[in-house]
Amino acid sequence: MHQQTTHKAFNIIVIVAALGYFVDVYDLILFSIVRVPSLKDLGLSGEELTTTGINLLNIQMIGMLLGGIIWGILGDKKGRLSVLFLTILLYSLANICNGFVQNLTQYFVCRFLAGLGLAGELGIGITLVSEVMSKEKRGVGTTIVSGIGIAGAVGGFLVADLFDWRVAYFVGGGLGLVLLFLRISMYESGMFSKLKESKVHRGNFLSLFSSKERFVKYIKCILIGVPVWFVIGVLVTLAPEFASIKGLNVVGTILGGKAVMYHYVGASIGAFLTGIISQYLKSRKKALLISLFTLSLTMMWYFFATGVSDTLFYFILFLIGIPNGYWSVFVVTASEQFGTNLRATATTTIPNFVRGATVAVTTAFNYFKSGSFGILGAGISVGIIVMALAFYSSFTIDESYHKDLDYYED
Repeated sequence: MHQQTTHKAFNIIVIVAALGYFVDVYDLILFSIVRVPSLKDLGLSGEELTTTGINLLNIQMIGMLLGGIIWGILGDKKGRLSVLFLTILLYSLANICNGFVQNLTQYFVCRFLAGLGLAGELGIGITLVSEVMSKEKRGVGTTIVSGIGIAGAVGGFLVADLFDWRVAYFVGGGLGLVLLFLRISMYESGMFSKLKESKVHRGNFLSLFSSKERFVKYIKCILIGVPVWFVIGVLVTLAPEFASIKGLNVVGTILGGKAVMYHYVGASIGAFLTGIISQYLKSRKKALLISLFTLSLTMMWYFFATGVSDTLFYFILFLIGIPNGYWSVFVVTASEQFGTNLRATATTTIPNFVRGATVAVTTAFNYFKSGSFGILGAGISVGIIVMALAFYSSFTIDESYHKDLDYYED
């Protein structure tokens, strides 16, 4: 069963995609929150907690990078709906198994499989929402998906705060399995059903690089999203370290889990606000540029918030989250840049490559920090670089708000 378009902002596909992304973000953030207690339960201590935690995060990221390519290709070749089902099933089972791990080998396998499954959730969901909704309403649909999804980070913090880390993983897996029942009521994209009847090649990942114009467009989409994970991976994750340096001298103690929660509350609100701005201005580019400009201002406050209280510092993290919620417009912009035969491949790989770019960002940060820049100078320097690239890419990328998505790439 498939349907061409719908004007309803709330429909079964939007609801399932939003809840799916909620579980996606829940799991991504959950590991960061339960890393220490889970590894202590497995007998680790001291420096092992940091080293092993980084390795587990890296193996999850490798799974996401591979999964982004695999699910994207399958989404264009086999269909959006069937692939969405497989991604939900894989990360749900991986999370449940994660709650039973007894050693590091099992933990590594579970994080890899979870990353592999999580990689397809957002891209396939946004592709499906974009294709089944009218061009006037698809921005609303994708905004709902991102706004509700980003709130999964808050859910992860609250569950991990109330329950044992194993129970927190069970909850994530259980939520995913519930989604599978809702998936029964979903329908395939009419654009993909039409594509299946054509002889056009679909899901060719390498074709994203075979055309200079397409390659440049692909890279620009990635660069637009990098500041989101610079903020999350550096400014939010390392908020306790930034707060304690001599230059800022934040009064009080900043806790990593609370920093994540406050930031994501702001990001969830920001996802809705950015989507509303995009709809009101009838422009993706203007909404992205407004968000990036506002994000630059809030980041400056973060870097120069000398001697503030811990409460005010948490508030700054919340404020940074609001413009950082432009992820909602970013993902639909990426989806709208490519034809139906490559849309799932592009929309699924781009967010995961943005997440993967966090490795390059943190490497650059560590390089600057190890020199004469210090942690504050390193944060400012890398921030300027990623923001400049994002501004340039947003300025020069094609406007896609009014774009008809029913077309194929050569």
